[in-house]
Amino acid sequence: MSIYILGIESSCDDTSAAVLKDRQILSNVIANQDIHKSYGGVVPELASRAHQQNIIPVVEVALQKAKIKKNQLSGIAFTRGPGLLGSLLVGTSFAKAFALGLNVPIIEVNHLKAHILAHFVETRPGSRHPDFPFLCLTVSGGHTQIVRVNSPSDMQILGKTIDDAAGEAFDKAAKIMGLPYPGGPQIDKLAAQGNPDAFTFPEPKIQGLNYSFSGLKTSFLYLVRDGLKKDEGFIEKNKADLAASYQATLIRVLLGKLRRAARETGIRQVAIAGGVSANSGIRRKLTQMAEKERWEVFIPEFQFTTDNAAMIAIAGYFKYLDGDFASQDLAPYARGGFQ
Repeated sequence: MSIYILGIESSCDDTSAAVLKDRQILSNVIANQDIHKSYGGVVPELASRAHQQNIIPVVEVALQKAKIKKNQLSGIAFTRGPGLLGSLLVGTSFAKAFALGLNVPIIEVNHLKAHILAHFVETRPGSRHPDFPFLCLTVSGGHTQIVRVNSPSDMQILGKTIDDAAGEAFDKAAKIMGLPYPGGPQIDKLAAQGNPDAFTFPEPKIQGLNYSFSGLKTSFLYLVRDGLKKDEGFIEKNKADLAASYQATLIRVLLGKLRRAARETGIRQVAIAGGVSANSGIRRKLTQMAEKERWEVFIPEFQFTTDNAAMIAIAGYFKYLDGDFASQDLAPYARGGFQ
């Protein structure tokens, strides 16, 4: 008998609902919040209000696109954390109420684990997915970490950022250059037109498999500041080269640690996940590195790179198989790693 899981994602500024039939995706609906662009970043209070407006219609559309009735659902999976607490409360509260009304179990999902497990969503018959164990570089606006994935329920963080995330480093550089929010995709677009060797940035020397990006952000700020002192048009004249050089440095740092992790563990199946995994430079360099290192590499479809409910649903599916259900009295958490 097939298992139907409704996934709900509301950790930041996207309201999303998805339906899976076992591991097969039937729908994945996302409502974006454009209001944050004028503020140059996500405003938590505005995000939670928008979630309240969007969550019911988004779930309705997801069920309609999946062509199933709500009473066919086997369980409701939802993001418990980490994320913006107000946004998480909206998704958590809806999931509890909806599951209670349908008399089906609720399944709490860790947002970071869900990004990794998105590789197991089947979009077509015979979809490729990693075998266990594999390594996953999870890179987003809030997190950067290398994870050894032994099973859907057994994940070990081998390395992580000790300060800022890589995605935040991309956005900060974009803001310094006066690029619109979100800045990461803008940097990626400009980098394709620039010279990655035009400017040099110091690469952080952190022992082990941990990362640090605060120093890189500061060096970029100082370079631009000094350039503007000499020429008011420095940014405009060098925009593409600045983006290309900065992005190339970030990618070297990210993939250098990933290569070290693969060599130390002997694992040759390597994946990436998270919003920054949509970056074209990272995808290209990872593919090149995979050829040299003889890895089998897994790069997610673009629809699974940003926050989405399909990844929540697949994480919920694996928990459903294990009978790992949540209670109605749990609360979301804003911070923390794997829980």
